[in-house]
Formats: sequence, structure tokens, C-alpha cells
Amino acid sequence: MEKFLVHKGLAAPLDRDNVDTDAIIPKQFLKSIHRTGFGENLFDAWRYKDTGEPGMDNSRRPLNPDFVLNQSRYKGASVLVAGKNFGCGSSREHAPWALQQYGFRAVIAPSFADIFFNNSYKNGFLPIALQETEVRHLIDAINGFPGYELVIDLPQQSVTTPDGRVMRFDITGHRKHCLINGLDEIGLTLLHAEKIRAYEAERRARHPYYFNTRVA
Repeated sequence: MEKFLVHKGLAAPLDRDNVDTDAIIPKQFLKSIHRTGFGENLFDAWRYKDTGEPGMDNSRRPLNPDFVLNQSRYKGASVLVAGKNFGCGSSREHAPWALQQYGFRAVIAPSFADIFFNNSYKNGFLPIALQETEVRHLIDAINGFPGYELVIDLPQQSVTTPDGRVMRFDITGHRKHCLINGLDEIGLTLLHAEKIRAYEAERRARHPYYFNTRVA
């Protein structure tokens, strides 16, 4: 999992509340057995004028010029700023996967749906909850100033605007440790690999009959 320390990136506004996971990555794209390739279908029903299906050549599909991420000024954006209750709806890890694979490193909103919030951390994607007034300020500033960049400092738990305004966010110590060190649940387990191997060797020596694989 990629480490997250300090990130500076172009911000894009998604001025909508209750953005659900089916809007983030529509259900038809969940057929894939792989964990990659979802970025090009992020917000598919909003980005394109037709109905997307797995395997389509997106370069030939008609874009919706009114959707914010299709505007040239937000090309390359890596911080999404959205309305409250972001990530509501059904449970799917594909939602943070799609956001990451599109190029976003973090999403800022006043509140998040619990399952999306937890799935994001497990996949190295940072959801930042700020006060609703702070998010409103950010969305208005992003709309008003092309090229608006934010600095997210995870060790300091801060979001800094181009004019120097600093906004603080909360995160548990465990989640912060995992993101800073690039550790998912498997990575955390592997930190104890030597102890696990020692336990397995001791158990094999004490109960060898458990490991007898000969067929009578």
C-alpha cells in the first residue's frame, strides 16, 4: 500500500450531498475479478452521456461537458472536495479503488458513510472530515480560483489552502500509523512474521501428528 505523508494537489469540487457508491462506480463494473481498471469508469453515469458497460472503449464515448471532472481546469486533480454523507449506499471496496485509480489521493467532506470510510483506510485512501462551513469555503474557493491546490499533511493532521488557512482533521492513531507506513491488514500481520514462524515451528515440534500428511 502506498504511504501517505504530505500531499499537495489540485482540488476539484463535487458540490453534491449523498454521493452514493453506485454513482462512484456503477454496479455493472463490479463484474471484474481484478482490482485494477476502475478509474476510467469513476462517476461513469455522470461523466458520459451514454450507458457504460465493461470493456467499452471510453475514448469513443460522448462526454458530458457539464460534469465537473470533464472540465479542463480540473484535469489532473488529486483532491476531491464533496458534500456531506459521501460514499453512502451499498458496500463496495471498488469505490475507493475507482477514486484512487482515477488519480485522487484524498476526499474531503463534512461526513462520510461508515462502510466507505472504513474501506478507504483499508486501501490507503484518505477520507478527511472537516466542518461543513470549512468545506463550503473550500468549494467556493475552488470554483473561484482556477488551479486551486491544497496541501494535506497527515502527520500534522492538517489541510492548508493557498492563502495559508489551516484546517485540522481527526484520525485515530492506528489509522494514521497504517497510512504513514503504507500498511494494510496483511502488511500489519507480516510485521510479526518471525513470531508467526516461531510459533508454527514450536507447534509442529510439540504436535507432529497434526502435520502428518501421509495417506494410509
